[in-house]
Amino acid sequence: MERIPIRQAGFATSEAQLKTLFIQGLAGDAMAYHDFLKALSGHLRAYFRRRLFRRPDDVEDLVQETLLAVHNQRHTYLADQPLTAWVYAIARYKFVDLLRARTTREDLNDPLDDELLLFAESDTDAFEAKNDLDKLMADLPERQRLPIVHVKLEGLSVVETAKRTGMSESAIKVGIHRGLKALAEKMRGSI
Repeated sequence: MERIPIRQAGFATSEAQLKTLFIQGLAGDAMAYHDFLKALSGHLRAYFRRRLFRRPDDVEDLVQETLLAVHNQRHTYLADQPLTAWVYAIARYKFVDLLRARTTREDLNDPLDDELLLFAESDTDAFEAKNDLDKLMADLPERQRLPIVHVKLEGLSVVETAKRTGMSESAIKVGIHRGLKALAEKMRGSI
């Protein structure tokens, strides 16, 4: 199978493109697997953002939880089945788990069976959000920016980030905390 670079696939990746990247990733192609997760995260962000418009802070948490569940359960995927249906089932369970844990009765009116919407939406907002985030992050000192980039955006652990940056683990944690606090203050000031 020929690997499809994420730059060509974009956020409008189809079932076939996602499945190709996923199968190649399962076969050991780390770049294909990375591209799969990156493309899938855009679809998941759009899916959860639509359902959690009153809780934007939960969107990224659910995206990360779903990606982690997809990764941990990748051995259960049957190659002759549609990939998007399998991913949708995982995303739906994560969404329901969040609803059970954090919602009131009034919040339970969001439709859960819109499986076609998971991959039907284009996530152009992700590009705009990335540009906004890049502008906000540019002003942060390196000791705050790097830990946020590596841990929160790239998904590295605190230990891995400490090794990569040469900072201590506690400095990484402090940098994340202070950096997120500074970003929140900047965002409050711009609204």
